[in-house]
Amino acid sequence: QALSLPERILAHKQAVHQQMEKIAQTGQAALAAPNPGAYRPFEADVETTDLPAVEIVDMRTELQAGNRSIFSRALQAELTRVLEYGQQAILFLNRRGTATYVFCRDCGYTLQCPRCDIPLTYHARSRRSKHALICHRCNYTRQMPAKCPSCGSERIRQFGLGTERVEAEVQAAFPGVRTLRWDWETTRKKGAHDFILSQFSHHQADILIGTQMLAKGLDLPLVTLVGVILADVGLQLPDYRAAERAFQILTQVAGRAGRSPLGGAVILQTFQPENYVIQAAAKHDYRAFYRQEIDLRRKLRYPPFSRLARLEFRGLDEFQVEQSARNLAAQLQTWIAESRQHAEIIGPAPCFFARVGGDYRWQVVLRAPDPLAILRGRDLSPARVEIDPPSLL
Repeated sequence: QALSLPERILAHKQAVHQQMEKIAQTGQAALAAPNPGAYRPFEADVETTDLPAVEIVDMRTELQAGNRSIFSRALQAELTRVLEYGQQAILFLNRRGTATYVFCRDCGYTLQCPRCDIPLTYHARSRRSKHALICHRCNYTRQMPAKCPSCGSERIRQFGLGTERVEAEVQAAFPGVRTLRWDWETTRKKGAHDFILSQFSHHQADILIGTQMLAKGLDLPLVTLVGVILADVGLQLPDYRAAERAFQILTQVAGRAGRSPLGGAVILQTFQPENYVIQAAAKHDYRAFYRQEIDLRRKLRYPPFSRLARLEFRGLDEFQVEQSARNLAAQLQTWIAESRQHAEIIGPAPCFFARVGGDYRWQVVLRAPDPLAILRGRDLSPARVEIDPPSLL
């Protein structure tokens, strides 16, 4: 396969060239236009490798069976097999830290970043200190308190799951196992990425635990198991591309296993096994995912059935930020009427991360066939304008 790679690449390029010639001859070459009819599936006769078998594990069933570990029984058995045969495994969780939030069981208080109003993530071992609470938006850091700052109760606990905790649980479940963690905390120094990858590729560790940075580009022959600790992460975000991103990363992570004659297996742990994203990713079925996702986009008029413009407002004065957003949204209604486009406004509303680094954030989203035509030449201050934003968060 390695020797035939140049020939395969040339064959692929030739197929692309032939397809583009056909499109040009039929007059459907306006690929930059937001018209779904101008896009079509591309069929390429290119050799592909066998994809690993994927098993979906319903974590609700695990709880009902009395298993309260973060590892399902199937994943525990597969990890045992990998270690017995001297092979390697990758465990994926797209969350950093030891716990995702700290909560008081008596008064319900959740420790938040004073500058971003989002829960602080607990890190048992951070680069700065042990038992730190860190904001993953602005990097604000404080020590884990012994008592609740609100009521003084000592019944303050960490909840949720991150890569640090996964590593600790692996070491507790498999004494003597050699682990490496690959996330933002462990790769901040120059050369850290290459160092971790070199150690793992030379089998100086048995299990690699990490976030999305390990999803792409790894070709490790001894990796015969990929375990996705929680496949649901990211699925429920209020962003029209959340499902697309989740499908991409799950399929990329699954592709890290079975890249040699040893074969491989993938285990997806989830609390919503019936979700179409989980089902399609488990079957490596892009077409099934595409059919459902494009139908949702069509019904909700999200790209590619429209284009978006995101106008963001920031400032230290919450009232002023809100008023700026509302004033411009009202002005937008007039401009839409003048344009005669079938357009609509989403918002104004606080952003998903409503406060970052001390700044309050509001946004107005314009959905239209050509939002730039509506906005061009207008006074949009103090908004920050983004056409075709990759995310609405």
